[in-house]
Amino acid sequence: MSSSSSGGARRRRPRGDFDTPSSSRRRAANGVWPEPFIEALATQVAVDASRSLGRIHAAAALSNVFQVCSMWRAVSRSELLWHRLTTQIWGRSFRLLDTWRDEYVYWHTTACNFWRRRYLHTILQFDQSDVDEPAGLMCRCLALSLHYLACGFADGTVRLFDLTTRLHVATFHPHHRDRLGLFSRAVSGIVITDACLVFASVDGDVHVGIIAAAMNGVSPTRRVCEGNVMNDGVLVDFAGCDRWWVGLYAGVPGRTFHVWDGNTEELVFVGGSLTDPEAVTGWHMLTEPTEPVGRVRVSNQESAVACTRLQLMVLDLRDQEVVLNEEENGEVRIVTSMDVSNERYIVVDGEGVGIVRRVDTMEEVCRFLVSGAGQRGAMGCINMGYAVMNSSGAMKVWEIEHGQFLYRFRERVGAATAMVANDRYVAASGFDRRLHLWDFGA
Repeated sequence: MSSSSSGGARRRRPRGDFDTPSSSRRRAANGVWPEPFIEALATQVAVDASRSLGRIHAAAALSNVFQVCSMWRAVSRSELLWHRLTTQIWGRSFRLLDTWRDEYVYWHTTACNFWRRRYLHTILQFDQSDVDEPAGLMCRCLALSLHYLACGFADGTVRLFDLTTRLHVATFHPHHRDRLGLFSRAVSGIVITDACLVFASVDGDVHVGIIAAAMNGVSPTRRVCEGNVMNDGVLVDFAGCDRWWVGLYAGVPGRTFHVWDGNTEELVFVGGSLTDPEAVTGWHMLTEPTEPVGRVRVSNQESAVACTRLQLMVLDLRDQEVVLNEEENGEVRIVTSMDVSNERYIVVDGEGVGIVRRVDTMEEVCRFLVSGAGQRGAMGCINMGYAVMNSSGAMKVWEIEHGQFLYRFRERVGAATAMVANDRYVAASGFDRRLHLWDFGA
């Protein structure tokens, strides 16, 4: 793109919202583009590149804008510009670093590390002497916040790791009741922030623990919901965010979804029949390892995506009676492959085809083949730009703008029992009871 401060030089018209005749654009009296216009133009160019090519390509588009002339290059020092870009491209509404430009560069670099397989791998260590039964050491679920990794185990405990030091810093124990089966107290899901964690067990109990107290050597938990298996069935999965917690149940008709207000901790909705056909398998989860019944995840649009082998549903969490979208076409899905990040979700079908869709419209974004998934199953997770799948014992990565396969992790973890990712970390546990952490921001 070329420009000049005089009115006589030819200009290539930018695409997007600014694609209007040159004579209609506002200019300063001396014919120089006003700074707010250049900032808006730079934002639009970067966002267009992000949407069409991928988020990491926005930086190159910005560089072209800044090379037009010295005045356009000066706009690169605008904090307002970098705030807009960080919010719109990387989805960050608050700053961790000193400036918004630093924040943008950090998330761009981290995304590039995902693309280029640059990471630091760690096997996390913790004291196992307090585990009564060997089966209790199986990790059933994982959750990430900005600073912590929470790992939920089959014996009902949640162990917390500091992502900076990689150390085990706290253990949260549930309030035990009479066991209804070997795995009735197993952790079925975790919701974590840097302030507290909420975890649920297969028997339907939901507990809350305060992280600050745990960091000071005290890790009490309080039970905010006492499960009733006979009335509700088995809690097969649990997920949420600051505002909502969602439990996915199987075993009692018409009570698939339980939704809590995360602020008041009150149960605000019970209903749905998504898991009714899986009722018997749900009951078996109390006593034995089974094929997963269903999975639920929460998007950043205040909606929950839930799936079983034969059905997928998007539920409006602000009005729980409303089903936003639904897929029921007899297509078999691999339940453990479904995950949500921001406004997208992924699922792998029985033929091993991974499909990324938009949560609000179910519009397909891309698809790719996960080799070995159809025969052996797959477990997966996604972040804003990448999908990580465990199949045939290997950890494989695709970008989710166009479905391009990128690489395998150098480490093999075997079949995974749990996986999670955010825009910096990937964590996984295997049947060998080891906990793996990959850091792409190190």
